[in-house]
Formats: sequence, structure tokens, C-alpha cells
Amino acid sequence: MRPIVQISLDLTNIDEALETAALAMRAGVDWLEAGTPLILAEGLHGVRALRAAFPRTPIVADLKTMDGGYLEAEMMAKAGASHVVVMARAHEETLKVVVQAGKDHGVAVMGDNLGCPDMVAGARLLEDMGCDFVIHHIGYDERRGIAARGQLMPSPLDQLREVVSAVRVPVQAVGGLTLEQAIRCPEYGAPLVVLGAPLTIDADSFKTASGDMEGSLRMICERVHAYGEVKAGGSSN
Repeated sequence: MRPIVQISLDLTNIDEALETAALAMRAGVDWLEAGTPLILAEGLHGVRALRAAFPRTPIVADLKTMDGGYLEAEMMAKAGASHVVVMARAHEETLKVVVQAGKDHGVAVMGDNLGCPDMVAGARLLEDMGCDFVIHHIGYDERRGIAARGQLMPSPLDQLREVVSAVRVPVQAVGGLTLEQAIRCPEYGAPLVVLGAPLTIDADSFKTASGDMEGSLRMICERVHAYGEVKAGGSSN
């Protein structure tokens, strides 16, 4: 799979999300994500606004669905999302109905293993249930809580090769990566590079980060896209 750069619009109002998305698209970003803060603040309106502004761009709705899966996926699909996110720790029936909604409404399903006691087993479950992608995810609260106690903060890179080797679907690593780590995800066999807090979104205020973000994003996109095809099992050429 050709490496993909996705920006997570973890913002809380439509106008700023649209402005940041436009900047990201100019820089060469491939996919837009309606982040969970944006969905909580603006709901379907935020996804509709992104779809209207970017009619041909894949849009990920980061629902983090735990229940009511079919309805949530259906609503986001009708609003213009091309991808929806369901959690591995949801009931298996929820995973089933989200996957069915994806088939019925033409959206891809991304399964998120955040919080799984065994992250590799969680990734396998998501693939077995029919998810099209796996998100290997160390959570925001988990990272901050561990750091506040002065302990070594976990990284999705810790088990990324194991997760990639365990599944055949494309993998995305999320959670506290540095810029350099995010760019190197394709080296681990994870072709979906996501950029959000704190790389492009301020992790405390949930506003667009200051500085030359467009220039930084352009450099990131050029480096990620230069990897070429990323094959299953963690190899690239």
C-alpha cells in the first residue's frame, strides 16, 4: 500500500477545522480526520462541512464507537464520511453491526485497539471481525497520566511490528509519537501516518499549533510518500 498521510482535526469548531484542512491539503495530506473533539462539538455538521469543502478527499470520522454501532456508522456515512472508527473493546455484536453498516453504506471500517489488555490480540480480533484497517493506539489520558507519575510513557512503536505481523490489513499507529517517529511508521510496516496532537494540534488547548505548520506538513508528506509501497509484515521497498 502506498503510504498515506492523515491529519487528525482534533479541533472544536468547524471554521478552524476547515481552515486547517485546507492548509493540510495544500501541503499534500491525503486523508482528513474529523477528530473526536470535532465530532463532539459539531457532530454531523462538521463532517458535512468537510465533505462539502473537500468532495473527493477521504474523511475519517473518529467516532470511537462502543455501542449503537450501525446507526452511528450509517449517520456518518450519509453525512459524507468515507471511514468510521469502532473500538476493539466494544461488544462483538457492535463490531459486527459496524462492519455491516460499512458494507451497506460504502464506508471503510477502522478498528481501534486502545485499552486492550493484549494489543496484538485486539488487533487480530478487529481483523477477524471484518475491519478494513487496524489503529494501534496508546490513549491520550493513559499517556498523560503515566507521564505525570514520572513513569516511562508507552509508545505505539513498542509493539507496532508485532501488530503489523499479526494482521493482513493496513495498520496505523497513534498516540504520543514524535514527528520523526510518525514519519518512520512505514518502516515498521504501518503505511497510514496520522498527524494530530501534539504534532499539528496543541494537546492542551485543542487548537491548531502555531508556527509554519504548512511548511512542516509539506516536509512530512514528502518524506512519507517517498517510502513507496509498504507491504504486509513490516517490509517496504
